[in-house]
Amino acid sequence: MRVLVPFDATDPKSRLAPVLDSHERQAFSQAMLADVVETLRATERDLTIRVVATDELSREPAAAVEVDDRPLSPAIDARLDPTATEPVAVVMADLALATPAALTRLFDSPAPLVFVPGLGGGTNAILARHGGLEVDYHGLSIADHRRGAERVGLRWSELDSFRLAMDIDEPDDLLEVLIHTDGRARTWLDRAGFGIDVSAAGPALSRDR
Repeated sequence: MRVLVPFDATDPKSRLAPVLDSHERQAFSQAMLADVVETLRATERDLTIRVVATDELSREPAAAVEVDDRPLSPAIDARLDPTATEPVAVVMADLALATPAALTRLFDSPAPLVFVPGLGGGTNAILARHGGLEVDYHGLSIADHRRGAERVGLRWSELDSFRLAMDIDEPDDLLEVLIHTDGRARTWLDRAGFGIDVSAAGPALSRDR
């Protein structure tokens, strides 16, 4: 199975700007990417992993990198053969909470087309066992992907997974990384001084500089 992992190497995670500067966002994003690639490999499935990055990476993950500076949708569409019979998956690079078990559930799904919805209406992963799908990652992408599949007559299903639905976009999302993970992204946050402040109001993100 081919697995495409899109990665914005130009200006990653701009919505984390309130808590991370541009250099920190680059480093943290690449730590998440490394976690995702390592988690994919830990599924012990026969995967050919390709990171599709908008620019060269300062740290190479344990996977081949293809540089493509086009927007996300055309960059991925260019790698989806409409006549393909080999399964292909698209897994986002910011799924820091992903586990081998969660990804194995996706890869083992017998459905011809599987979407993993993200919180807020995104599409965090796709598994297509046959060609014909065109991706659309702008706006409410999960709804667009459902309509796109129906338009070309592809039967689809969805995988409900907390671990795969949680992509890391907003400052509050960093708290989930600290609570639920122990990989490179968690280590990076620890070293950058982030922690969990527990009070009567509930856990909150903190940072010691």
